[in-house]
Amino acid sequence: MYKKVNLEQKILSSNEEYAAANRHFLNQNKKLCLNMISSPGSGKTTILAKTIIMLNDKLKIGVVEGDIKTDLDAERIRKTNAPAVQIQTDGACHLSAVQVSKALESLPVANLDLIFIENVGNLVCPSAFELGETGKVVVLSVAEGDDKPVKYPAIFAKSKVMLINKIDLLEAVGLTDFNIERAMADARKLNKDIKIFPVSAKTGKGFDKWCDWLVDSVKNLQSQ
Repeated sequence: MYKKVNLEQKILSSNEEYAAANRHFLNQNKKLCLNMISSPGSGKTTILAKTIIMLNDKLKIGVVEGDIKTDLDAERIRKTNAPAVQIQTDGACHLSAVQVSKALESLPVANLDLIFIENVGNLVCPSAFELGETGKVVVLSVAEGDDKPVKYPAIFAKSKVMLINKIDLLEAVGLTDFNIERAMADARKLNKDIKIFPVSAKTGKGFDKWCDWLVDSVKNLQSQ
């Protein structure tokens, strides 16, 4: 006799076990961990580097980098003097909880206030795999179009924060087909509690509010 096995369910179940262990570890140590998700080219790594530099005297930040190939993004982060661990997925379109578990072992977690996970560039697959993070941050660049919350609702519904990046393009090149109000309204229809920060990683515009939110979130977690 043959036994039918739901492979997808089995994979997700195994991932959830590791995610639960990661979550317990982070909660026990009162470490804020944010899983950053976006399409390729939205500016995640540039946002992280800018954030680390701006918060250099306020928070100690470490980064888990996920890419299909190369350690280019981890090297960019290390140039800010922040510790970074690179995960190469070798074709997988998302990070898994077990990969993050191993990466956390290579970070000086005890000395960190905040850990970022930069997931593989993809708005679909990463939203289905919990990593044990405190919350998700979705990045939408204005160059992608304002319809992404409607087209890819799952990640926007699950995220604590939406960063609308490259807002400098709205003025610099006269980009008129991105309706920022529409993008924000559509995200809030999916998630009324989502925090939204329009930013420019190139100019630094909007980063003060984003950084203030991070500092406050760390303080709130550590005071619990």
